[in-house]
Parts: sequence; C-alpha cells; structure tokens
Amino acid sequence: MDSEKTEQPTAPGRGQGTAGSKRGDPADLPPDNLAAPDIDPETASNEEDEEGRLPELSEETIEPVGEGPLAAGHAAIENAVKLAPTSPGVYRMLNAANDVLYVGKAKNVRKRLSSYARINAPLPARILRMIAATVNVEIISTTTETEALLLEANLIKQLRPRFNVQLRDDKSFPYILITGDHWAPQILKHRGAQSRPGRYFGPFASAGAVNRTITALQRAFLIRSCTDGFFESRTRPCLLYQIRRCAGPCTTEIDFGGYTELVREATDFLSGRSQAVKELLAAEMERASGELEFETAAVYRDRLAALSAIQSQQGINPRTVEEADVFAIHQEGGYSCVEVFFFRTGQNWGNRAYFPRAEKSFTPEEVLSSFLAQFYDDKPPPRLILLSHEIEEAELLADALTVKAGHKVEVSVPKRGEK
Repeated sequence: MDSEKTEQPTAPGRGQGTAGSKRGDPADLPPDNLAAPDIDPETASNEEDEEGRLPELSEETIEPVGEGPLAAGHAAIENAVKLAPTSPGVYRMLNAANDVLYVGKAKNVRKRLSSYARINAPLPARILRMIAATVNVEIISTTTETEALLLEANLIKQLRPRFNVQLRDDKSFPYILITGDHWAPQILKHRGAQSRPGRYFGPFASAGAVNRTITALQRAFLIRSCTDGFFESRTRPCLLYQIRRCAGPCTTEIDFGGYTELVREATDFLSGRSQAVKELLAAEMERASGELEFETAAVYRDRLAALSAIQSQQGINPRTVEEADVFAIHQEGGYSCVEVFFFRTGQNWGNRAYFPRAEKSFTPEEVLSSFLAQFYDDKPPPRLILLSHEIEEAELLADALTVKAGHKVEVSVPKRGEK
C-alpha cells in the first residue's frame, strides 16, 4: 500500500543546470551515514534484519486443579456475573497479586462469564487453571462487538496476560518514503508515524528488504538519498553521482524538470505501473542507440537492469493478488509459527515469520484468530486478508478492521486456484 502526505516543497535556491554538465572539481566522499540509506535521525533505530525467534517453551501443568482453588475461582466469577452487563464488552481475569491472567471479549459479557462459572462444565485444563487462579474480574463495556474485539487486542498487547496468545517482537514495519517537502525529493527508509510529507510505499517484511530495494531504485532512477542538510551544503557532486546512483540535483547536474521526471518514474514503478516504466526506458534506450548516443543508451540499459533486479527479488505473485496480506500457520513441537506475506500494488514485498507465545493446547485456528487482531492493532490493514485456516470470527474481524481502516476489508480462506 502506498500513502501520500502533501506539503508545498520549497523552490530550488540555486540555478538549474542541465543533465550531464561538467564540473572541474573532483567528487568527494559522502558522509559515513550515507553508506546505507537510513531513516531520519528522529526515528533512527537498530536496523538489522528482524528474524523471528522461538519463544521459550513453558511446561504446562498436568496435575489436576485442586477443588478448593477451583471453587474459589468459580465463586469470584459468579460474583462478577451478577454485575455483568448483557451488552458487548471486554473482561479481565485477575489473580491475588492483581496480575491480569486473561483478557477476553464477548457480545454478551454476562453470558460469556457464566460459561466459566458453571462448576461441572467440560473445560480444557488451561481454562480450569485460569479459573482456579482468578480472584477478581474487571469489565469494560463497549458500544459494539467490533469495538470490543479491537480493545481486547490492544489490552492483550499491553498487559501480556499469561493465558492469552501473545504476539511477540511486534516491531513496526519499514516503508520506503519519497519525500514531498523539498524541491528535489529524497528516497529513504521510514518507520513509525507517517507524518512527513511524501509518498509511502510498503510495508516491507524487513529492513534488509527495504535497503536492497532502495539501492536498486537508486541505480534505476538516480534519486538522492542524502539528508536535506547535506544536500544544501554541496558545492560539487558526491561519490554517489560518480557511481551513477544519484543524478546530482544538489549541484544542478540535472535540472528541475529532469529530476522531477525521475521521481515520477520511480513513483509509478512503486505504485505498480512497472511495465509502463520499463517500456518507456526501453524506448529511450532504443532511441539513444539509433542516434549513436551509446553512452546514454548504456545508462538506460543499466537502469533497466536495476528494475529487473528489484522484480527478481520479489519472487512469485499470483496475478489476482493486488493488495493483500497472506497468513499461514503451522504447529509442531509445541511451537506455533505464523508466516506473513505482503502484497501491495501487485508486487510481493516479502514475508516474515512470527512465533507467538501460546500454550500447546491452543489450536491453529485459535492462535491465528488472536494473532490477527493483535497484528493489526497498530498497522493499517489491506483490502484483502487471506488465511490458511478458517477462524471462528472471521466476519467480526473483517468488520472491525473495516472500521479501523476506513475501507472494506475482506477476510477469507482460498479454496482452489490462485486465490
């Protein structure tokens, strides 16, 4: 998905030259922080690739729950039932130390809590242990069930209750940003709030995927990656210009119109119009070759090769998937692994593995359902979410994410074919 923040860019403060103008002074090296395009200093962080890590397995208690603690837990929940509303809401089970054991949501809170209070109900051992540890129940009423689902996911991420599925290592995903607050836009990696004016493309699965894509985009479109401060201080082009990874707008090696065209081509490519961009570059290469401008033709050839390198890194993308996240879950050896694939503007932006913390008794469907709500707690959902397993409340999740996103979100399980 790409999004745009707009702001009127400042006009160039120096004269506009033409592409390929000569400079007498030799190029010098850019500062160290240009070795790899990075995020703005305000949002700087450790940008090593984030690899999923296995959670520590905790042995589940196999001893039967004592009748005394279980009876006390039933009594505490029964007291909560008397005061519980019959409307939607979120409930929290607390132990004697006031730690949150479990966060749940329900369309009818009283009815849901009553299911825990039934003494002879056939409940899993995990639930019986939770009941035995419960001494108090807190309830938050909500207007709708979708609101309850979103609040439940938020509280689970905040409180990390022992008896819930917990999403781990939920770092915000990196995006590519082409800035919109300078006459010569910059390309960089960005995390966090999308407050800076410009076009955002992503999410990408990892910082490494963004870095590789930005490097290839620099070779293909020659867009600068330097900071505005470094840009304004230049009196001669830096090394990136000499190695054909920047068009040199800082010292007017390219004029305003020419640089604007490069930015437009890069934006079109990232927006899914890659074939049109490649056809345009191929036509320019043929034109230059026909006019015996072989050096110019070689530049277009190298730019086309860089675009092909980007597409080769993206792997396979079914033609029917334009904007979607794809989730597949597998359980083995007491672990749950959720693999997430990101498709935006018809392009595959990579995949990432997650290992949520969940007891062995959780089914794949239960883990995936809880994982999804927490995953999108702080991320914009795409229009389509494809799952490997049917989850019980897929329609409710779709409704909640539709409200959150401001556009219709579909949650489905592919039956046959590509989708």
